[in-house]
Amino acid sequence: MRICFYAPFKPLGHPNPSGDLIIATGLYDFLISQGHQLLIASSLRSRWIYLKPWRYFKICKEYRNTAKRIREFSPDLWLSYHCYYKAPDLLGPPLCRKFNLPYTIFQGIYSTKQRRRLKGKIGFYLNRHSLLQAVQHFCNRTVDLKNLQRIIPTEKLAYIKPGIFPESFSCDQDARLEMREKWRIQNEPVILTAAMFRPDVKTQGLTWMIKALAQLAVPDIPFKLIIAGDGSERKTLTQLAEQYLPGRVVFTGQIAREQMYRFYSGGDLFVFPGIRESLGMVYLEAQSCGLPVIAFENGGIPEVVQQGKTAFLTPPFDTDSFCTTVKQLLQDTQQRTTMGQAAAEFIRQEHDLHSNYLQFEKILKRHAKPS
Repeated sequence: MRICFYAPFKPLGHPNPSGDLIIATGLYDFLISQGHQLLIASSLRSRWIYLKPWRYFKICKEYRNTAKRIREFSPDLWLSYHCYYKAPDLLGPPLCRKFNLPYTIFQGIYSTKQRRRLKGKIGFYLNRHSLLQAVQHFCNRTVDLKNLQRIIPTEKLAYIKPGIFPESFSCDQDARLEMREKWRIQNEPVILTAAMFRPDVKTQGLTWMIKALAQLAVPDIPFKLIIAGDGSERKTLTQLAEQYLPGRVVFTGQIAREQMYRFYSGGDLFVFPGIRESLGMVYLEAQSCGLPVIAFENGGIPEVVQQGKTAFLTPPFDTDSFCTTVKQLLQDTQQRTTMGQAAAEFIRQEHDLHSNYLQFEKILKRHAKPS
């Protein structure tokens, strides 16, 4: 197939890493690996663009430029990734009508509460319009599938399990030894966590976690907390760690995703609250490397772990439950090992994109224009 690919929220190659960018890149790479030809239709980022009238001229200009690229490429269909009220697809629907192209969306989000908010009202209706134009929707979260069912016929909806490419996230014993030596680990268990230090729920989650773990910072409960990530809130988090967990925290800085398997290999369990986490790629990656997970039971996290088998999910902000669970895994080496082995197997059986995206590709082919 010849496919026009567009990510209105965060274009491929965007400098700020995120789960959205990882999924978009994974989709693109999978389709390329299957022998399809892809054109990045546009790099126009539409986040809140409708609230910026000075950019309307740029939208018109990009429409003309994209139309020219379509004529030269002669695609079989259009695929947009992640459309919602903040970043509606303003190019795909009109261009697909113009060139009679099948219009498909992976991860379109429909939230009616936005039409009652002044800031999101315009974006809600623009996004709703594009959602209704699509001949096929793919969702990797059940909540999004359920919401789309309110306006999209069932036959146009498909659930694709979220996942990763497991071969990129396997435990490496040499890396484990190297990381633990670098972190100056003696015999204590290692808790890993990873997030961007943005002034949002990511930092809020790390802040809550550091304060909660302070309850376990007693001599008879040894552990070291290793935090991967960077951002504007680093100084605040560093000071917090020195205050609540003196001598127990190591900040690694930001680690390239292709090197994250080495980071995971050095740990014994992965802990991150994940406040309102939409999906959480780190949970998939950590499990794939053989780590049990502890997180909040909220958002999309329950879709990517097995409660009681590969992970323990606690009620959000329940400090006692959270700390009791962490303590249990810190002190039970055999349970950590058993859960870690189950986690690695779980990812390979249920969340391997090599197999999960075959269903996506099969459905996509049904909508492509005949060659």
